Amino acid sequence: MFDRGLLAGQGVDRGHLLTEQPNPHSTDLDLLSPLAFVDLCQAEDLQAVQALAPLREDLARAIALVAQVLTGGGRLFYVGAGTSGRLGVLDAAECPPTFCTPPDWVQGIIAGGTPALVRSSEALEDRYEDGEQAMAGVTAQDAVLGIAAGGTTPYVLGAVAAARAKGAKTLFLACVPREQAPCDCDLDLRPLVGPEILTGSTRLKAGTVTKLILNRISTGAMVALGKVYGNRMVDVAVTNAKLRDRAERVLMDLGPASRDMAAQTLQAAGDRVKVALLMIWTGRSRGECEAALAAVGGNLRPARQRYSGSE
Repeated sequence: MFDRGLLAGQGVDRGHLLTEQPNPHSTDLDLLSPLAFVDLCQAEDLQAVQALAPLREDLARAIALVAQVLTGGGRLFYVGAGTSGRLGVLDAAECPPTFCTPPDWVQGIIAGGTPALVRSSEALEDRYEDGEQAMAGVTAQDAVLGIAAGGTTPYVLGAVAAARAKGAKTLFLACVPREQAPCDCDLDLRPLVGPEILTGSTRLKAGTVTKLILNRISTGAMVALGKVYGNRMVDVAVTNAKLRDRAERVLMDLGPASRDMAAQTLQAAGDRVKVALLMIWTGRSRGECEAALAAVGGNLRPARQRYSGSE
């Protein structure tokens, strides 16, 4: 059980945490040439990728859990402080343009709120009760993923505990062993990247592995929800010239279609790539294609199979 006052107090020793220990490979960090520094970073950063291998089954469970929550009408909340919080907000913010998801499907919550994204407010991470209060709108339908590199951030632990009390699915991501910083949750992700080359600076390897894990969870869940066809963004939000070009190239490749036909069909489909593809494949109207997609939860592959008679 987490002691709310313990880690928020003055003079608490966290030296036992893996993320706070000195790295024996960087004892002369301040003496290294720029090239030697880059070589050291390269060697150490490899551990971020290697740390994911033992987590493959847990990551698959996380993807399935999040996909189930989103399919059931729930939402995914990332909760963190400092770098961990910013990475959660970043991943959440990238879901709508990449997968055309409603903004509330995946949300990032950071200690200190929006100002903390650009200005450090680390003192606020010690407030367990603020983390609890941040979960005021969470329901039993939702999932909450707490992110705390060192595993002891009171704000994050408060949020996870409050979400769990409400019946929400809870996940926890930390770069220290469970015995160093336990957390009561449904799924515990512990990528052990080892000590940082700059002691305690978890914006380095810990931040890298956090970004990798969030990439896997959100992208994997969206794949499971039918937001992808093959390896293409068929739910990409067409909101600027770059994304319109990407959408048209998807139609050109998968249609196949000429550039003019891709542009015209995309416009006729209301800038929805899935609808446009189905129109090209079947020759049917926008309304018919929208209805076919709605009947299968927006999943393009079964919608195409319905028309081809190969269900």
